[in-house]
Amino acid sequence: MSLIEVKDLCKSFGSLKVLQNVNLEVEEGERIVIIGGSGCGKSVFLRLLTFLEQPDSGSIKIGGQEITARGADVDGIRRSMGMVFQKFHLFSEMDVMDNLCLAPVRLKGMSRQEAESRALELLGQVGLASRAHAWPSVLSGGQQQRIAICRCLMMEPKVLLFDEPTSSLDPTMVGEVLAVIRMLAKRNMTMLIVTHEMNFAREVASRMLFIAENGIYEQGTPAEIFDSPKREKTVAFIQKIKYFSYEISSHRFDLMQLQGGIRTFGEKYGLDATRNFRLQLCCEELIYELLSNCYPTEKDVDMKLDISYAETVQAVRIHLSCGGADYNPFAQREDGLGVTILKHMAAELDYSRENGRNVIRILL
Repeated sequence: MSLIEVKDLCKSFGSLKVLQNVNLEVEEGERIVIIGGSGCGKSVFLRLLTFLEQPDSGSIKIGGQEITARGADVDGIRRSMGMVFQKFHLFSEMDVMDNLCLAPVRLKGMSRQEAESRALELLGQVGLASRAHAWPSVLSGGQQQRIAICRCLMMEPKVLLFDEPTSSLDPTMVGEVLAVIRMLAKRNMTMLIVTHEMNFAREVASRMLFIAENGIYEQGTPAEIFDSPKREKTVAFIQKIKYFSYEISSHRFDLMQLQGGIRTFGEKYGLDATRNFRLQLCCEELIYELLSNCYPTEKDVDMKLDISYAETVQAVRIHLSCGGADYNPFAQREDGLGVTILKHMAAELDYSRENGRNVIRILL
């Protein structure tokens, strides 16, 4: 039996669909890292697991108990989970020891002596034994988050949920919190972690989920997701791909406007002047080559230019498609000046005819 079973989970806020028909099984000891763009539903998903948000439909089982069932002991099931939020949520009127002992004494019937012994053990493991009686207000953000993790561990949960645990921290403090999570991973603690720390995700995850299009868009091992993602939006997210698009509907299009847009795009994402110039020149030569041969008369033009830049691999790609006559500029007996320029500057050139359109792909 899986530790967590999610079936056909749906959640909307008014007319905004956030998650639709999500299915997931989590085995004991798995370390699942959840990634995706802002607003895709990552945090909502964790809140649904703990019933802090109620789903519109679907079911959630934790350790075989359905938290979504009518009459379920929601509080009891929640005790098997610990959740670490972006904010630390320590009780400001209590010192560290009281923050750690409150829940296990009141909810689990643990004696104060036993709770304090357990608290000191956990504080020692995260390097904060000397801060047992400090007030939260005198602690750094990293120290407070480590204590928030200890507070969850005091309840001896079956699974820990982390909702971007380092997003509120100064960069100098991120490492100390991630070190604690790594320690828990080595102990085979079952964890679901929402994070933007990609290097950490690659290191600690046993499985990764990429959330997009209202659900689990792609999942796999860190190697599969980072090194060979299969789906378009996963590739774009992992490689941090930026896009520039331009449509041309006439032979008399505004070349200066296009070149200005390309130049601004390149400067924004750090292309050097030489590479930016080559990008502009390749686009210009390619467009005029296709205009002359695919649309020889002044009829309607249907051309779309897409430029993508993958920040992580620093790759620039040109994708241009158009209707009109079939024309492969790279298969002519004698190359014109424009094609010669393209062949000289491009690392890869590709032509295909797809759905009645000429499609050209160039890697610079």
